[in-house]
Amino acid sequence: MLHVHQNISLADWEIELSFIRAQGAGGQNVNKVASAVHLRFDIERSTLPRFYKDKLLQMNDQRITKDGVVVIKAQQFRTQEKNRDDALARLKALVQQAGVRQKFRRPTKPSKSSQRKRMDKKTQRGQVKQMRGKVDV
Repeated sequence: MLHVHQNISLADWEIELSFIRAQGAGGQNVNKVASAVHLRFDIERSTLPRFYKDKLLQMNDQRITKDGVVVIKAQQFRTQEKNRDDALARLKALVQQAGVRQKFRRPTKPSKSSQRKRMDKKTQRGQVKQMRGKVDV
């Protein structure tokens, strides 16, 4: 059971974990031990609330396939347990990120005084530049 939020959790059957051999340096141990974790999570089949599902499917994240499956590969650590915990933590962070609601932006107009100040500064700057011309004697 992966607890995402205080009232939202993911059951073990929703998360598919498979262990594969890690890439990169590590000597002979890399060739014989399957320490990397390949996590798959189907968004549509999950028990997440519709809001979370929609937000996850709308996200522009390379870990989410066109079919709506989250694929996370964790191979940072040398042990299976640490890589498993890392993959689950990254899935939890992704779902939590989907649950964050953006603040509604109310469009505003600049005030009359700020518009006036801006125009006064432009006029003053223009006068300064005009004074840099050649001096007639």
